[in-house]
Amino acid sequence: MNDDNFMSSGFTDRIDTARMRYPHCIVWTPIPLLTWLFPFIGHMGIARTDGVIRDFAGPYYVSEDDMAFGRPTRYLQLDLNRIPTTLGTNNVQNIWDKAVEQASDEYKKRMHNLCCDNCHSHVALALNTMNYNRKYSHNMISLCFWMFFRGKFVSFVGLLLTWLPFLILMSIIIGLTVFFKAPK
Repeated sequence: MNDDNFMSSGFTDRIDTARMRYPHCIVWTPIPLLTWLFPFIGHMGIARTDGVIRDFAGPYYVSEDDMAFGRPTRYLQLDLNRIPTTLGTNNVQNIWDKAVEQASDEYKKRMHNLCCDNCHSHVALALNTMNYNRKYSHNMISLCFWMFFRGKFVSFVGLLLTWLPFLILMSIIIGLTVFFKAPK
């Protein structure tokens, strides 16, 4: 779907970074230290069709419009036409929103585990619940790389917040390595 597309129901899928509205998007933000070392690792959330972001922010807690590590720096707007219209409803907006809320309700009952059951797993459950792209196999690894290779930066500042700490850290490491390995 196009950012400028308006549906006849009054629904808009326009991204509004100033108001932090990302309708039917997966959103991502860096995690200090962790993303500085591994720029493909970050914190992920999923937005309802009205743009309100839900993210599994900690044990037994799913936040609403208050991502655990700050405002999104990247987003990936998904095509609502890739949601099969089954279960007697043709309204894909309702299917999307219901899946996001069901995943959020489930993750309000779960302990957060950085490696195995985390914010990426929460988003994967929502996508699997709605059968996005006719798949039930979304998982934290596929979402990590999907966002890394297909996600758009919200702005140039978003790009800097994601990559500048990594580039500075690598420059220091390379500089120190060259300095201490230089022939004397």
